[in-house]
Amino acid sequence: MAAGCLHCGEPAKAIGILNHMMLDGVMPNSYTFATVANACASLTDLDEGRKVHGYVIKLGDDSDVGVNNALIDMYAKCGDLKLARQVFDSMSIRDLTCWNAMIVGLSVHGQSLDALRLFDSMKVEPDHITFVGVLTACSRSGLVYEGRSYFNSMTEDYKIVPGVKHYGCMIDMLCRHGKVHEAYQMIKDMPIKANSVLWKMVMAACRVHGRSDLASKAFRELQQLMPIDDGDAITVSNVYTEAERWDDVEHLRRKVIGCNVSKHAAWSQVHVR
Repeated sequence: MAAGCLHCGEPAKAIGILNHMMLDGVMPNSYTFATVANACASLTDLDEGRKVHGYVIKLGDDSDVGVNNALIDMYAKCGDLKLARQVFDSMSIRDLTCWNAMIVGLSVHGQSLDALRLFDSMKVEPDHITFVGVLTACSRSGLVYEGRSYFNSMTEDYKIVPGVKHYGCMIDMLCRHGKVHEAYQMIKDMPIKANSVLWKMVMAACRVHGRSDLASKAFRELQQLMPIDDGDAITVSNVYTEAERWDDVEHLRRKVIGCNVSKHAAWSQVHVR
């Protein structure tokens, strides 16, 4: 039931099932704990995650590799890297999953150098997920040279075929550091079909770095993948405006009106109690 709730997008119900089990005197096992820890990760609910960890220690499942992997992932996604690292360091046996969870967690939260040091100390063979974490670390910390080196190592030394996420990390890294033309060319040369996210990255970078020429090309590529979006139209319009390309601004405005594109209402979400 807990796994079913989590699979169907109801992580809060999965956590509730653990509470009902404890009240009914049904002892959870390592699979239950791993499932509920994953549910806490989905909700980024650190308080519930700590309770699950407390149950794990109390019932003596803190040596289970699967449970510890889920706890590392949960703490990392909730932003508590200190506790994630404590669980990681306490493990006597570490499989690829826990290495990946720790490296990705460090990378996503800006601890790029720690992530790369951890990668260099790996005792198991990395996989495609490992390199998503490594390339993210390079992107977040501006290590362009190192990012290229790791990307080449992935394909040449480990024979891992890059996927769209790996290319996404590389495009993000190049765009963040002003190498917009190189990012554009990498998308064009990719052996796999680019998605809209990659072209949106390039468009956003074009505004930051004043590349109105590439913004036009990226916008045309994006239009071939999806209808005009209000956010994309605004981005390109701002690029044209800053470059004082008033004819292009007017042409884009007429095109947007002709396609009946309207601004979507914004929304926000908060967690109450």
